[in-house]
Amino acid sequence: MLLTLLVTSPRVAPGLLSWSAWSAVAAAPRRLASAADSPLARAVAASGHPVDVLPGASVAALLDLAGTGDVLWLADDAEAEAFPAALAAAIVGGGDVQVEVLHGSYDVPGARLLDLVTVMDRLRTECPWDREQTHRSLARYLLEEAHETLEAIDGLDPEEPDYTHLREELGDLLLQVYFHARVASEQPDGFTIDDVAAGIVDKLVHRHPHVFAGLDVADADEVERNWEALKSAEKGRASVLDGIPPSLPALALADKTLGRAAKAGVDPRPGDPSPGGRLLDLVVEARAAGLDPEQELRGAVARLAADVRATESR
Repeated sequence: MLLTLLVTSPRVAPGLLSWSAWSAVAAAPRRLASAADSPLARAVAASGHPVDVLPGASVAALLDLAGTGDVLWLADDAEAEAFPAALAAAIVGGGDVQVEVLHGSYDVPGARLLDLVTVMDRLRTECPWDREQTHRSLARYLLEEAHETLEAIDGLDPEEPDYTHLREELGDLLLQVYFHARVASEQPDGFTIDDVAAGIVDKLVHRHPHVFAGLDVADADEVERNWEALKSAEKGRASVLDGIPPSLPALALADKTLGRAAKAGVDPRPGDPSPGGRLLDLVVEARAAGLDPEQELRGAVARLAADVRATESR
């Protein structure tokens, strides 16, 4: 006798079952579920395969039923989590019933993002704090999470990186992106997270004609030139400096401006003796060496901080 437990991903439409799952559904003498309105039971019944309802069925009850003939159980999300381990424990002592856990569908990459949508929707409607947030009130958290993500990147050991901290901080940053999209979706002229994703997909496809449109490119430098040309045409910018956020940290702002200046054929004036001029010269030097001046200074400050802490601990 065989008890087949059919489980599916809650993030995949219930009718999108694998061929082996639909074959098992069609061949089963009895198809059972705890509720007729569960998504999987509805999908199976709609395909022309009758489903019997057994409310509140326990693992012991399922094994007893399977003892009289083969049974296919259409597990809901909670049962998919709890029943496999419980069935394994119940049949350890032997018996005539064989148990098979059949996965009818699997998560695709990115499927867990749907969980974020579900959780954020509940928070926005049920949590007093989340409900009262606006784009402006959330702005500080976006900045904080970006800096904490940079801190996590700086803390990676190049020899044996531990990605636990970075993964957590990227999750916090992702939350801010979706939070803003959720707030915007409530406005008559707003947008949804799908609009955000569609926008970046369209942008990436359009700016990578060498990938999506068969354009031949010689190297990464040509890719970058094409990107800037397409970007300039999209934005309708009059100057290469348009679009540089003035609120960038000073070193990053200098680095970005120097890069755009080079595209316009303008070299920085050397020899300015002021502190700002000397700092700009250092940024020029870092760029010539292929280094990120912002990260270089952050690294130097981190080494200084380590020396301070080491001295204090003596």
